[in-house]
Amino acid sequence: QVQLVESGGASVQAGGSLRLSCAASGFTARPVCMGWFRQAPGKERERVVTINSGGYVGYYADSVKGRFTISQDNAKNTLYLQMSSLKPEDTAMYYCAAGSSMYGVFCRNNYWGQGTQVTVSS
Repeated sequence: QVQLVESGGASVQAGGSLRLSCAASGFTARPVCMGWFRQAPGKERERVVTINSGGYVGYYADSVKGRFTISQDNAKNTLYLQMSSLKPEDTAMYYCAAGSSMYGVFCRNNYWGQGTQVTVSS
């Protein structure tokens, strides 16, 4: 059974940092791509960043460029999102996703985690 389990969400003040983790398990083969999404209350889900199995990061949302960094530890089957210079508008539920194919730099996400809440106060 495939599982993606996010952790690391918290309440922080603006300007602070957080590192989110996503532990993947149950895959018979390494996902071709993974990524982070977020959804704020009343807003549509937003793609934040995508990375492929080779470590190539094909996409960062403009709103997080220069502040967020995705990385992965294949030995630990864990995906990370280092977030710095956090802003109140970064407040959202953050979801980890994985897919078995890509279209361009985007991932066709077949699997989703349950999410971890990030709240940034001003």
